[in-house]
Amino acid sequence: MRRAIARRLTESKQNVPHFYLTVDCRMDALIALRAQANQGGAVKLSVNDFIVRAAALALREVPEVNASWHDDAIEYHAGADISVAVATDGGLVTPIVRDADVKPLSAIAGEIVELAGRAKINRLKPEEFTGGSLTVSNLGMYGIGQFAAIINPPQAAILAVGAAERRPLVDENGALAAASVMTVTLSADHRVVDGAVGARWLAAFRKLIENPVRILL
Repeated sequence: MRRAIARRLTESKQNVPHFYLTVDCRMDALIALRAQANQGGAVKLSVNDFIVRAAALALREVPEVNASWHDDAIEYHAGADISVAVATDGGLVTPIVRDADVKPLSAIAGEIVELAGRAKINRLKPEEFTGGSLTVSNLGMYGIGQFAAIINPPQAAILAVGAAERRPLVDENGALAAASVMTVTLSADHRVVDGAVGARWLAAFRKLIENPVRILL
C-alpha cells in the first residue's frame, strides 16, 4: 500500500499543475449549531461531517470544480461524491461518501464512521475508494493550523482543513473580538480549475460554513 501511495503522490506532484487558495472561516455559529444538534441525538455529529456536506453543496453551486482530468477530455460529474482521508496503519485511504449533497448530516456521519472503521482493517471494496469528486483532508483534529495537500488524481481538487482556533478578529463594525477561526486550503489542478473558479468554490464553501443552517437544509 505504501508503494502504491508513494507512486500516485509522486505522479500527482510531478504531473499535476497544483495551485493553492487559502481562506479563513469563522466557526462560532457552526460550533454552536453542532452542540445544539448533538443534544440528545442518537448520532453525534462532528465538525468534519459539516465540512464534508458543505464541500458537496459547494460543488453543486460551482460545478466546474466537480470534474476530473483525462488526457482526452475533462469529465464533469453528476453527483457530489466526497472522498474523506483516513489514516490507517498501512497508509492514507480515501473512502467516498457518495451523493453527499443530498444526504442528511446524520447519514453522512454514520457513513463516515462505518467507512473509516472498515478502512482501518482493510475491508473496503475498490469501488468504495475509487473515483470521487473532491477529497477532504482534515488534520485539525491533530492540532495542525494550516497545510496544503497533494491532489488525489484524477480529481481536480483537495481541501486541506486545519484546526478551529480562537483568534483575534476585527468584526464588521471595526471592533476587535475573539472568534473561532478555521483555515482551509484548496489545492486545485490548473488544467481543470482556473483561479477564479477555485475562488468562487471557496467563497461558496466559506459562506456555508459561516451560515451552517444552510448545511442542514
